[in-house]
Amino acid sequence: MLDAILLTLKLATLTTFILLIVGIPLAWWLARSRGLVKDMVATLVSMPLVLPPTVLGFYLLISLGPDSPLGNLLTSLFGGPLTFTFSGLVIGSVIFSLPFMVQPLRNTFESIGTRPLEVAATLRASPLNTFFSVVLPLSRHGLLTGSIMSFVHTLGEFGVVLMIGGNIPGETKVLSIAIYDYVESLEWAQAHLIAGSMLCFSFIVILSMTLLERNSRKGSGA
Repeated sequence: MLDAILLTLKLATLTTFILLIVGIPLAWWLARSRGLVKDMVATLVSMPLVLPPTVLGFYLLISLGPDSPLGNLLTSLFGGPLTFTFSGLVIGSVIFSLPFMVQPLRNTFESIGTRPLEVAATLRASPLNTFFSVVLPLSRHGLLTGSIMSFVHTLGEFGVVLMIGGNIPGETKVLSIAIYDYVESLEWAQAHLIAGSMLCFSFIVILSMTLLERNSRKGSGA
């Protein structure tokens, strides 16, 4: 069980870090852009919210497999197939949790408006300097929400990780897969222990986010 816990925490932490790198510029572009291309990209980003995880996992399995052009290219780059590996789990988790990072950030960026950017421009701040010194500090609530939601969502993934990672102890067997194994073998006590712990953790996280948002609104006078 300890291996599954450590592997799950490693996967969630790495996924959240990558999503911050990818999600911040993507959410900013979506918040500032207009047109059909923007709408199509926004739709693609949001699709994991409505797609069954097994469907997404199946197409990731096909896409990353050595028989597909993309999978063949990645196999050459990484020296082996990405399916049923930890690296494959990371890729699947990033795609599956992408909307949980992008949506809060996009909403926060849109709520900032243009006024702070115009003020920074009058002070001759470059766009990059404005983004890091004005936009990101004003977006700390969205950053926190996106990071927490992405982390917690990755902890509970099942369909995608099972399809693309399988059930390899120490390599791809995360907590959600461990619960499934314990239920299959009728080891209810072990399943209850993991499931109950994840249930309590999720409750605490959501409650903490609610209290933080309430305190943030009080601090801003909203």
